[in-house]
Amino acid sequence: MEADEAAVVLIQAPPGYGKTTLMAQWAGAIAPRAAWLSLDAGDDDPVLLLRHLDAAVRRVEPIELDTDQVGSPGTVLLGARRLAAAVAAGSQPITLMLDHVEAVTSVESRDVMTEVALGLSSQGSRVAFASREPVGLPTGRLRASGGLVEIGAVHLAMSLDEAPDLLRYAGVDVERTDIAGLVERTEGWPAGLYLAALAMQAAPANRDVGFTFSGDDRFMSDYVRSELLDHLSPVEVEFLTRTSVLDALSGPLCDATLGTVGSQRILEQLESRNLLLVPLDHRREWYRYHQLFGELLRAELDRREPGRAAALHRNAAVWCEANGRSETALAHAQAAGDVDDVARLVLELAQPAWAAGRVTTVRRWMDWFEARGVVFDHPLVAIHGALIYALMGSTGDAERWVAAAESAVGTSPPAAGSPVQAQYAYLTSLLARDGVARMRADAQAAFHGLDPRSPYRPAMLFTEGLSYVLEDAPDAADPLLAAAADAADSAGAAPLTPVVLTERAILAAGRQRWSDADAYTERALAIMTEGQFDDYWTSALVYAWAARVALRRGEVGAARGWLDRAVALRPLLTHVLPVVSLQALLELARAYISLTDTAGARAVLRQAGDITQRRPQLGVLPEQAEELRLTLDTMAGQSIGASSLTTAELRLLPLLPTHLSFREMGERLYISRYTVKTHVTSIYRKLGVSSRTEAIERMEVLGLHGAS
Repeated sequence: MEADEAAVVLIQAPPGYGKTTLMAQWAGAIAPRAAWLSLDAGDDDPVLLLRHLDAAVRRVEPIELDTDQVGSPGTVLLGARRLAAAVAAGSQPITLMLDHVEAVTSVESRDVMTEVALGLSSQGSRVAFASREPVGLPTGRLRASGGLVEIGAVHLAMSLDEAPDLLRYAGVDVERTDIAGLVERTEGWPAGLYLAALAMQAAPANRDVGFTFSGDDRFMSDYVRSELLDHLSPVEVEFLTRTSVLDALSGPLCDATLGTVGSQRILEQLESRNLLLVPLDHRREWYRYHQLFGELLRAELDRREPGRAAALHRNAAVWCEANGRSETALAHAQAAGDVDDVARLVLELAQPAWAAGRVTTVRRWMDWFEARGVVFDHPLVAIHGALIYALMGSTGDAERWVAAAESAVGTSPPAAGSPVQAQYAYLTSLLARDGVARMRADAQAAFHGLDPRSPYRPAMLFTEGLSYVLEDAPDAADPLLAAAADAADSAGAAPLTPVVLTERAILAAGRQRWSDADAYTERALAIMTEGQFDDYWTSALVYAWAARVALRRGEVGAARGWLDRAVALRPLLTHVLPVVSLQALLELARAYISLTDTAGARAVLRQAGDITQRRPQLGVLPEQAEELRLTLDTMAGQSIGASSLTTAELRLLPLLPTHLSFREMGERLYISRYTVKTHVTSIYRKLGVSSRTEAIERMEVLGLHGAS
């Protein structure tokens, strides 16, 4: 089968076999219907990867898809399927070309690529992958259906007919070269041929490649050293090896990294001599080394100057941070082992990255500290890690990081008024583990201790107001909530404003001031629509309350729509952040009781019971939960439906429409295949279906997409 007839093309070969060149030539031949994306380590985040895939497709086809709404791992696979559907609705099929796929290693990101590939290939478009390593696609399924073409090293090796063109490009006198011997010794390996040609340029008298190339890094390193670097000037060798620590090179960055001047001129000279330097823009301001060449140069740097790389990374980090490339600076600081700088940058970047849905990236940063055992040395990082894992609904991770924060703070008690003390008070106020009075005191301490410009201060006004809500003291609560709403608006803390307004609406309704309650609710929902905050844990309360308001108006259909949105967030409602979580569950229970949906009410009240059991000192909320249980006990009927899905089943739900098997679902969720099967059986029963296909169809009808 020809590549341009296949649904999926897989180009897989070791470094130096011309995978990128082949893809580029193919893209040129089928332009303008080729969408190209060259991947790197920064794409190893499923949300960011999907957005980059979307951007690549849009350069070819103006599709209608809002990937800004994709803000979490739970919605990203749905977004991948929608991307494929949007392409199918376009004017013509496209070919999506993904280069350097080996840079994407997380299972979450590879799941995104697989979903897009399967979706596009089933609808007339094509996907091509170029990778050094297996890409994790279900190749067996594709191969059996005849939709896969695989191109390997044996297909990419250069023949006697092809080698002369490459040698001429490298400036070799083909007439004086034993091409047959060169092809035989390199086994047609394009990189080996090219490096041999460069060596001939550097030492024209030497027409012998020296030994047989095998593609092994050690042989390549030896050859690069003896046949290429040894024939360059010391200045050029030093420049090549030292700048190899950079993924992208510019004159100013190289100058800063090396502590010198004139790097732009050297870059231009190296490019003109075809020294495996690839321009990244048309203005020749940014370059990168050919991937294989860069790896060999880094190995040579370690051999020539052991320990030098750390200092070079450190210099690069300083320049990148000063020039608005903070994430690149973070990567260089990690490579340099500068824990303090990594901590400072993570504290700056983690919250915005999490808010943008880049959960995998944030986890990777946090894992870096755990892997090195330095969490206890950085209490602010531990505090932020605990908060972020709590917001993700990852209770085990959150509790582990809370313990780390407690240990870090306890080992070296922070000074009164210090940032650590204020941030720790911020954390403990949200955890609400020691009763309402302590929650309020912590919120007040954090508010006064935080920098006046801190975006976290409005949350502390909100938390202080909540403490009075828990004591059923609306006259004390409402002014603080009003101040919190104003502060959130001023600080740009947009996701906080709707939940504060919802709390005010609930208080107003309790006083029978329904016109005020309706106004607060409408404003909260308008902000939600404008800001697209569907994936925030606090949004569960906003939507649950909106359902109750709709039911009061007799708008049952609208109420069920709001309930569906709230239900998707139930896995984020845990005892780690108990107050708003419990409030949201109680509002859901009230809505289900109004709808006489006893199964839904029982499910959310069971979840509420898990919170009150672990956090019993939450003011009036445990008493309200018990009252709702008593009301439910008086109701007839034991209906079973989608509303009765457990949190574990809701986490599994978004994986059902994907390519994943039960075993792979279990791997993603860290549960056994048998547990997955048990959950799926329960889901089928509650949805009233008997197969995965029927379940997916039913999910579409109900608008269910599971946990986000």
